[in-house]
Amino acid sequence: MTPEQVRSALDAVRDPEIRRPVTELGMVKEVRIAPDGAVTVGIFLTVSGCPLKDTITRDVTAAVAPLEGVTSVRVEMDVMSPEQRKDLQELLRGPGRVENEIPFAKPGSLTRVYAVASGKGGVGKSSLTVNLAVALAARGRSVGVVDADIYGHSVPRMLGVTARPTQVDQMIMPPQGPNGVRVISIGMFTPGNTAVVWRGPMLHRALQQFLADVYWGDLDVLLLDLPPGTGDIAISVAQLVPSAELLVVTTPQLAAQEVAERAGSIALQTHQQIVGVVENMSWWEQPDGTRVDLFGSGGGAAVAESLSTLTGAKVPLLGQVPIDQRLREGGDTGVPIVTSAPDSPAARAIGAIADRLAGRQRGLAGLQLGLSPAGR
Repeated sequence: MTPEQVRSALDAVRDPEIRRPVTELGMVKEVRIAPDGAVTVGIFLTVSGCPLKDTITRDVTAAVAPLEGVTSVRVEMDVMSPEQRKDLQELLRGPGRVENEIPFAKPGSLTRVYAVASGKGGVGKSSLTVNLAVALAARGRSVGVVDADIYGHSVPRMLGVTARPTQVDQMIMPPQGPNGVRVISIGMFTPGNTAVVWRGPMLHRALQQFLADVYWGDLDVLLLDLPPGTGDIAISVAQLVPSAELLVVTTPQLAAQEVAERAGSIALQTHQQIVGVVENMSWWEQPDGTRVDLFGSGGGAAVAESLSTLTGAKVPLLGQVPIDQRLREGGDTGVPIVTSAPDSPAARAIGAIADRLAGRQRGLAGLQLGLSPAGR
């Protein structure tokens, strides 16, 4: 057995936050092999007190222990120097990246960015966001969620995420929720249930940091849970990520329908596309299978039709999600209904919406093809 064989086995060990091999990230400090087969692996942690060091120790041990001739595995932890962390940031972000640059706004970005919007609060926008994120991840997509509702942040609780982000100098590593969904929220940086009292410029800066300073990796889909209405955050999203598409959430109720139309019509001023409308709380299904329209009917279809007329482009009704007590309970317990009760009517409806979104190919606008004109 040689150190090279051990390093080869370590190629299978991925950093839990970055999701890339520790050998590729320069995290393997050394490999020592004693005559009796005892192997010692030195690992560089990105920061002192890394919350996932036990996970790394377990994964390194599991990768090395099965090698022939290994009698024991010992993992020794060290911490990267400032120079090593700088090299790591350059490796992850790419050389020459401009400070505060948002990767999703670059012409070559293939990530689909969906800004989940509603005209008013209480329509279940955040519940749909987290369930769509988990459902998309279950379909093999790499998904991130930005809790952009700075004042009313609730996404971490709904995803059952209690961990705080790890900061490597100016780069923030977001914690993961169900199915590997990455999530960031202002609630991860405030003590307890402290209220956030900020004006517009601070909101804009916070959103910019979530998009630029967080290491998201190569995402297929990024969901932005916007606050209700057409305020500062909605405008900032259009400025920071012009390619973001609006996903409008409403209920069948007439009052919700009218304000949802206003939320969607912001696309006319920001020149964004609307990917579709989702109608939540569409009906309540009784034990005998009959449906009760507690909030009326037809609101989602009416919003989709109205926005199609306003924008001059077809805006589809992506789906209707029935009322389900388990949907609310999942938000309280941190276990989304698409995970806890996948066969429930609400979970199936959300899954069908996720299928429609997952079926859309990654964006190609502005993608550099690497072609050169042929000479004459």
